[in-house]
Amino acid sequence: MNILILGGGGREHALAWAIKQNPKCDRLIVAPGNAGIAAIAECAALNPEDGAEVVAFCEENAIDFVVVGPEAPLAAGVADALRGAGILCFGPSAEAARLESSKSFTKEVCDAAGAPTAGWARFSDLEAAKAHVRAQGAPIVVKADGLAAGKGVIVAMTLDEALAGLDEIFGGAFGAAGAEVVIEEFMAGEEASFFVLVDGETVLPIGTAQDHKRVGDGDTGPNTGGMGAYSPAPVLSPEIAEQALDRIVRPTMAEMARRGTPYQGVLYAGLMIENGVARLVEYNVRFGDPECQVLMMRLGAQALDLLLAAAEGRLAEARVNWAEDHALTVVMAARGYPGAYEKGSEIKGLDGLGEDSFAMVFHAGTRADGARILAQGGRVLNVTARGATLAEAQARAYAMVDAIDWPGGFCRRDIGWRAL
Repeated sequence: MNILILGGGGREHALAWAIKQNPKCDRLIVAPGNAGIAAIAECAALNPEDGAEVVAFCEENAIDFVVVGPEAPLAAGVADALRGAGILCFGPSAEAARLESSKSFTKEVCDAAGAPTAGWARFSDLEAAKAHVRAQGAPIVVKADGLAAGKGVIVAMTLDEALAGLDEIFGGAFGAAGAEVVIEEFMAGEEASFFVLVDGETVLPIGTAQDHKRVGDGDTGPNTGGMGAYSPAPVLSPEIAEQALDRIVRPTMAEMARRGTPYQGVLYAGLMIENGVARLVEYNVRFGDPECQVLMMRLGAQALDLLLAAAEGRLAEARVNWAEDHALTVVMAARGYPGAYEKGSEIKGLDGLGEDSFAMVFHAGTRADGARILAQGGRVLNVTARGATLAEAQARAYAMVDAIDWPGGFCRRDIGWRAL
């Protein structure tokens, strides 16, 4: 098969790495890709959010299957354009992708499905939103309604934080995503990520993970897109996973089908777990980043078979073959992230570093300058390892981190601490 992956981050490098191992994959193209992806696949200069451009590229290159990595192309309707052209695609329609692109839409669907989630209210007026926050008190959660690239969520522990967050969102910090806000009750507990594949009818669980959102050790400092992750997540026991399927995921999928917008692709349910009960924090309509990296590390070549089964409506016959292992990824970010950070610093020491099924450095924000690898984003590398135990995976990942020569970068040193 000729396969195209849309995207250019660490998630797409991990997807490409897993898919490339499957003998069904003859030719692999990633658009736009990055310096690390270029070592294992062709990279194409293509706008992944332009449906017509993507379709034309697929027809010119005889692409058999497209995997959409990020949320923005899905929200823009690229999967719809591909299906309209008769091209097999993994990823939900733009209407189904509203489960991520509109937080208020998700809340309405969950309410209709009876899926347990935080109490909420929606506002398009700053003063009305502030009045609601004052009436509710803190802690409280303030969210920009639309897509904000993994940001746009303020978990406010004080009233002042919540009010400042509203000023920031309505002040345009997240562009059109902040035209409306959703204000939610604060949910205590431990958060974990639950991933399922859906083919419109069948829901197949494919793994659990837990990521570390805050920038500093001990979960301190501002929220980020994720500073590391591990899989499986012990807090998401088989019993709680089954509960989440029965009470949250399957009712949501049934409600989407009832509305005439059946869901196809991967669904990532962010869950808050307290006293053995799970409630939904949010849905994402794509693999989490950096959770995808640890899932792909554990799934390997079978990932392509599972994605194909979802796209072709064959999940009822699919099975996930898990090894009894653990995976952990450490994000190396540019100094200053998640605030202003410098681009263009050189990264050395990557040659021959972890290029097997037990250790891999996935590139998230890099570019090549001749033979040099330069940092190009905020989150730059995902240093990922497998082990028989989580402690073994952690030790292997940090040994690779220590071998990388990059003064312009930093990482947390405690990824996996909750489970360990």
